[in-house]
Amino acid sequence: MVTPPADAGLALYTYAQSAWVAGVHRVATARRATAADDRGEGVISAGIVVLIMAAIGLAMWVAFNAMWQDVESKTKANVDQIGTPAAAP
Repeated sequence: MVTPPADAGLALYTYAQSAWVAGVHRVATARRATAADDRGEGVISAGIVVLIMAAIGLAMWVAFNAMWQDVESKTKANVDQIGTPAAAP
């Protein structure tokens, strides 16, 4: 049987040191366990790819829409110009 230290301060220090060492060991063990765990990485990567592709698609739509509006206004102006008589020189 282990006899407790005679000094109360020494006993408190011993228990605190033991708790500290045990806590550090548990944290280190948990870190190693989570570092080696790759579960869910594929789902996270796929989600990131989907968000990136959505951003690229949005940028492409904005560019296409702006280009379409420009082409549409120029085409409408040219079509309207076809039906008007030419100005005399």
